[in-house]
Parts: sequence; structure tokens; C-alpha cells
Amino acid sequence: MEQHRTRSPRYGTPRGAPRLPPQGRGAGADGRPQRRPAAAVVRRPAPPVVLAVRRIARAVRRMPNPRLTGLGGGVFCGAVMLVLGCLDWLMFGSSLTVYSVLFLPVCTLTAVWIRKADLVTAPVVVPIAFAVGLLPVANGSNGADGLLMGLVTALATQAGWLYGGTLIAGLIVLVRRIRMMRRRRA
Repeated sequence: MEQHRTRSPRYGTPRGAPRLPPQGRGAGADGRPQRRPAAAVVRRPAPPVVLAVRRIARAVRRMPNPRLTGLGGGVFCGAVMLVLGCLDWLMFGSSLTVYSVLFLPVCTLTAVWIRKADLVTAPVVVPIAFAVGLLPVANGSNGADGLLMGLVTALATQAGWLYGGTLIAGLIVLVRRIRMMRRRRA
């Protein structure tokens, strides 16, 4: 029975020893293992969440891309929230939850559409617009005192939504600011 070396050929053959034929699968004529051709990359279908995010990103890219000044962003956000507050009062009977949920996309659009020079204003105008839009929704009675009391109560009970929308606007502004600084460096 013929014995083959177990040592890799890269260490060379001992002096005077005959050169043995290559062993094992995939060994080339020089005794070194041959590399297999790279296997085709098997791509798995993306999870549904990733596909949904991609669809949303494509839809956002197709949206109009206005650039609002700080004042324009405040007027836009305040006017939209006032209209949404009136619609909520007419259609849903002053539902604070519906109003608050509709506040989140308005925060996002305001933060995305504010121009780069006025980015700092987005997280400032968003809470002001929330309060402006609450005027028709706040259940107040007996004149100005009742309206003021309803407004304060609505702001207190919906503080989580208010903070959440402001946080969304702040995060979008922060990401845009970081991207802007990276572009300047490059």
C-alpha cells in the first residue's frame, strides 16, 4: 500500500524525496488546492417590511419637493392643522385621538419641506401649530374662559402626541443636518 504525505505541499518536499501526485479533491497539478469558482449569490426575497419601506421611499421621492422658509413652514403647518381640526370637529365630533394621529404626518412633511437654512424652525413651529389646530377641537363652553380651559385640558391630555410629533420633526431635522454637514466635508 502506497503512503501519501499528509503535509501540505506548500512546505515543499524533503530533499531527495520523490514528488508525489496531488491528493484529494480540487488539487491542481502543482499540488495546491484549486479554488472553486464563486458560487452564484443566492438572493432571498426581501421581507415584506423591507418591500413596504422601499415602496414608501419611492412614493416620497415622487412627491413635490417644495422648500419652505421658516415662516412659510409655520404658516403651512398651522393652516393644515387648523383645517384638520375643523374637519375633525365636523366629521368626528372633536376626537382628540384622530386629531393627534393626523398631527404626525403634518410634522413629518413640515420637517422635510423646510429649506436647509431654516431647519431649526421645524421643531419650534410644530407645537405651535398643534395648539392652533386645537382651537376648533377643544370642547369649551361659556365663552373665552371655557375655550381656554378646553385648550389647556386638550394640550395636557394629548401631550404624548405633541411630544411625539415634535420628536419626529426634531429627528428629521437632525438627520438632514448631519447629511448636510457630511456633504460639505466631501
